[in-house]
Amino acid sequence: MNVGGDRRRFDATQGPRLVGPADGEAVDLVTLGVRFMVWSVESGGGFSLVEHPIAPRVLCAPLHRHSHEDEYSYVLDGRMGAQLGNDVVFAGVGDLVFKPRGQWHTFWNAGDTPCRILEIISPGGFERFFAEVAGPEENVGTAARYGMEFDVDSIPRLCAEHGLTFPVPSD
Repeated sequence: MNVGGDRRRFDATQGPRLVGPADGEAVDLVTLGVRFMVWSVESGGGFSLVEHPIAPRVLCAPLHRHSHEDEYSYVLDGRMGAQLGNDVVFAGVGDLVFKPRGQWHTFWNAGDTPCRILEIISPGGFERFFAEVAGPEENVGTAARYGMEFDVDSIPRLCAEHGLTFPVPSD
């Protein structure tokens, strides 16, 4: 499904449910995919959960920081690289990378095979950012509304240092 399709949501009062490997709405943000698994409304606002499939050797975003939420990336497949402040880490299957609010960070697929991560976002709500930027409408001001800052000048350096590409949307 995509975000423009079935927008059925559950909330915390509806009880247990199963999210299968093909369930949930999905969007393609060019640099990574987003499969929405748990929306903030479903967790009572405590967290949201998305799956990010990432193509080989792709930078997912420029350096950025969040003012409202922490992110936890759990590697399901492949190898993820991340810059956390001034530190660079590499995570494999079963590793968890913590990206606290207020810290400049980014992440990428550090391998030659697809990478897939689960991203836990706490508190929830930031998952809506992905849905908005994937939509057809103008996204000016979206980052600021979500308390985000981007350092777009970091893209060439990160790509050169780590042998990455940063795909841009085609018109």
